[in-house]
Amino acid sequence: MAGMRITVLGCSGSVSGPDSPASGYLLTAPDTPPLVMDFGPGVLGALQKFADPGEVSVFLTHLHADHCLDLPGLLVWRRYHPHPPEGRALVYGPSDTARRIGVASAECGGDIDDISDTIELRHWADGVPVTFGDLTITARRVNHPPEAYGLRVTDGTGRTLVYSGDTGMCEEVVELARGADVLLAEASWTHSPDRPKGVHLSGTEAGQVARRAEVGELLLTHIPPWTSREDVIAEAKAEFSGPVHAVTASGVYDV
Repeated sequence: MAGMRITVLGCSGSVSGPDSPASGYLLTAPDTPPLVMDFGPGVLGALQKFADPGEVSVFLTHLHADHCLDLPGLLVWRRYHPHPPEGRALVYGPSDTARRIGVASAECGGDIDDISDTIELRHWADGVPVTFGDLTITARRVNHPPEAYGLRVTDGTGRTLVYSGDTGMCEEVVELARGADVLLAEASWTHSPDRPKGVHLSGTEAGQVARRAEVGELLLTHIPPWTSREDVIAEAKAEFSGPVHAVTASGVYDV
């Protein structure tokens, strides 16, 4: 049986792109229910090609719109589908998830939708492992303006995937990625001197993280429509000698 596998639902950085929804990654593994890491605009539609939305759990790295704003659509799916799923959807996220998603889902401005009828919400604790099926997931705070986490996912065989989430360069993301088989790292900028600092990684920095952490493979993601994929890939390859690929929507990658 196949091991841990990523199916890219969306990988466009900061906004949806012409060829991809925003951030969302379906993660499957033996003896484990399907989970989706991040749930940005367009992800719910893409998910329907690969899994029943009523059966997935959602693990949010942070609450910027491009990483979470299809969750109100998932609420509609679970509340109004003619054959609704049993129970509530498990969602892990930052401490203000209920309010942020509740505001987005509310019927009227100024209201907050009570999502607890549909969502079993749990909050990340920095560095504390979570067991989910055959997986162990550890969230670590990273360098991004809101409360933001990278995720380290290890299966029962010891294979490890690290998802950077959104982060500027920091020691925390290097340590999170240490020795991982696959690093799924954002690379939103080329390494130009005028790029915003402490928000996102450049291709150069993603390659540096992969090299310093001694990962097996680097998968680049979160490249915005206005950033050259070819330049970001070239920057990462100049820093990291292992395999480097930029993911694509609907792409499937084994860990």
